[in-house]
Amino acid sequence: MSDPYELRVGVPSVEVFRRLRTDAGLSDKAPEAVALALPHTWHGVVLHHEEHPIGMGRIIGDGGTAFQIVDVCVHPAHQGRGLGMRIMGALTDELDLRAPATAYVSLIADGPARFLYEKFGFADTATHNSIGMYRVINA
Repeated sequence: MSDPYELRVGVPSVEVFRRLRTDAGLSDKAPEAVALALPHTWHGVVLHHEEHPIGMGRIIGDGGTAFQIVDVCVHPAHQGRGLGMRIMGALTDELDLRAPATAYVSLIADGPARFLYEKFGFADTATHNSIGMYRVINA
């Protein structure tokens, strides 16, 4: 039996990006902001099921010293099948291949996603004399 899922390198369209985020329970982003952001992706993957995009993940950063994994999501109808692992595996493999050894890679783990990220070597920063912080720009 063939695998109905295909992971492709790239980024989705603005519309698909927004749909994937909201379908997975992540916050929506303004289309203008998404259109600015997607071309600056250092590496991205889109997961397809029978030619329909159902998941994604991106790496952003400066290409040398700092990277952040963002927008990792899988449509709820396809969760629980190891697809988040496939997305994270593809992203971390690319970092291992192309990012300098001294690069810092960060991400924000929402809820139980922390358990997925821990499998790829990510640790809670609050235990290492630093703490993850964020600021949202309000319109």
